[in-house]
Amino acid sequence: MPRPHYRSLLRRGAGRHGEHRATEPPQVRYVVDGDLSPAPGRPTAADALRFADAATNRMALVLLPTPTQEQIDELAEAWSLHPLLVEDLQHAGQRPKLERYGDVLFVVVRSAHYVDEIEDVEVLEFHVVVRGNAVAVLCQDGRWIDGSDAVDGDDDALLDDRTLLRLGPEAVLYRLLDAVVDGYVPVLRGLAIDREQIERQVFSGDAAVTERIYRLSQEVIDLQHATAALIDVLESLRQGFDRYGIPDQLQTYLQDVADHLARVESRVESLRDALTQILSVNATLVGQRQNEDMKKISGWAAILFAPTLIGAIYGMNFDHMPETHWLLGYPLALAAMVAFGVALYVVFKRKKWM
Repeated sequence: MPRPHYRSLLRRGAGRHGEHRATEPPQVRYVVDGDLSPAPGRPTAADALRFADAATNRMALVLLPTPTQEQIDELAEAWSLHPLLVEDLQHAGQRPKLERYGDVLFVVVRSAHYVDEIEDVEVLEFHVVVRGNAVAVLCQDGRWIDGSDAVDGDDDALLDDRTLLRLGPEAVLYRLLDAVVDGYVPVLRGLAIDREQIERQVFSGDAAVTERIYRLSQEVIDLQHATAALIDVLESLRQGFDRYGIPDQLQTYLQDVADHLARVESRVESLRDALTQILSVNATLVGQRQNEDMKKISGWAAILFAPTLIGAIYGMNFDHMPETHWLLGYPLALAAMVAFGVALYVVFKRKKWM
């Protein structure tokens, strides 16, 4: 049975720079030779960059769970970010993209999280800035990839492979993209279940199914926009890996993510086509039911018209109407009304209009 609430329309998470929310300090982690070590004290973005630049075997990851304007300004000043990049960091709601500003790489990715209780899909946006061996991840919606609170999110999963981390900051970017693409699979699974429920609703004649089809279609379309744009991001990143001599191992991993994303995109396209077909079938079935209703209405109108016509004729009260003076005139008129009605009912019943 379909669930009671269909808050479809992909919704954004609750985080925005202009909204009132608790300010969380940056979470900074240091990596030396692939080993993760806690950053001492309360390091700033400038401290993270200095640590990463001090040696080639070092790397720093700065996570902003709830980025504020002050934190973005601090990051921009410490890392000497381009004004256009800073402007992008200040405005959420962007489609996935990849841009280069000198030696700084800027990536926007959008993860998806299916909320089974309300049959909804949350789209969460992340901004990634890579400068040298330092990586900053801004959780624009205050949530982590899996939908959990960014403060408590399992972001350490980006840093749990020592061998991979030795390959540089691009490894962190790869792990983030891999986690985002993996997160699309359960979303598609949830949407597929919704589609199956909708199919049953369509053939059961549920009048509310049309709105549900439309809302689910909007979710799929928005998800398709996110995945299609991410394909372009991966292609641009692959070209950059070739140009800047990134290790072949990372290029192989990135190709695996691209292949996985291509399969996801294919499933999204198939789901969208299926919903289009369901909408068409639903429109046909609605039209058929309306035709059946019109037949019944027309049939009953014809049945009621016969006695109405006879009654109207004999209700004109002309003087020269011989049958009005017959002893059996009144019973015959009633009998004619009933006979015509019954005859029409039988005819319409045989034609399955009734």
